[in-house]
Amino acid sequence: MRTLRSLYTTAAAASMLAVALPASAQQLSIATGGTGGVYYPIGGGFAEMINNHIEGAQATAEVTGASVENMGLIMRGDADLALALADTVYQAYTGTGDFEGRQIENTRALASVYPNAVQLVTLAESDIETIADLEGKRVSVGAPGSGTELNARALLEANGISYEDFTPQRLNFNETADAIRDGDIDAGFWSVGPPTSSILNLAATRDIRLISLSDEEVANAQAEEEVFAPYELAAGMYDGMDEAVQTIGIPNVLVVNADMDEELAYQLTQLLFENTDELIAVHPAANDTTVEFTMDSTPVPLHPGALRYFEEVGAEIPDRLRP
Repeated sequence: MRTLRSLYTTAAAASMLAVALPASAQQLSIATGGTGGVYYPIGGGFAEMINNHIEGAQATAEVTGASVENMGLIMRGDADLALALADTVYQAYTGTGDFEGRQIENTRALASVYPNAVQLVTLAESDIETIADLEGKRVSVGAPGSGTELNARALLEANGISYEDFTPQRLNFNETADAIRDGDIDAGFWSVGPPTSSILNLAATRDIRLISLSDEEVANAQAEEEVFAPYELAAGMYDGMDEAVQTIGIPNVLVVNADMDEELAYQLTQLLFENTDELIAVHPAANDTTVEFTMDSTPVPLHPGALRYFEEVGAEIPDRLRP
């Protein structure tokens, strides 16, 4: 069954992508995250697509501290595109949560690319069976300025657990995996598109366990953050993972500054949806990159260039996505 992203023919897409861009738009920076997550390969894959398909444009994926930092880069014009978690994007756009007093009203979206899953990992030999068992433990809550920390804190606080109940460590994905492997911490959070390389590598060297959330814990998290949704990690996703694990998912949004050239935003959006197979070849998370997912999951208005693309392919665009 064909999706909306496949309505144009390859020839038509290639023709429209051949339009030359303004000189000011030729060098594009894509803010991603750490090398152990999904943002970096997805951003790198999209950069390669831009370089191969959009005449005159050259894009580079940049390693960053992920969602929170990325929104600041977009606001200041230090990045042209960025990947960020939907809750972080919404907080930045509305000036709430961690962005209280520093609202980023010029945030616009091109697409929602794929959902993250909050993954809480410990060693199989650990006595941690639930999030309540984190009390008194050493726990990585994600890199400073990352969406992982925002998600972990929201999940924990919604279920009556604060940083005072354990010893928080702010480590990136690779550092978290290394610290669990070496016994320097007891557990760690990832908010990332599964499967992720750092957990795969950890599971290949140590027996691990992913902590499942109860229905009540999921409901409590949803009450805290509207962008949270129930999400199931499939059995067998990582070595030794014999059963499915219930957790929460959060969309990842490709954002730009409202000042981006409309034609460039249009071409970038068209490129993403007309050549999605190229991104899937980089990481399977891109299987969720569909027009429908963007319409359902994007928390802030679309850039006018993106909006033009979605109108052309006949998408049903919610009013909340129109600037």
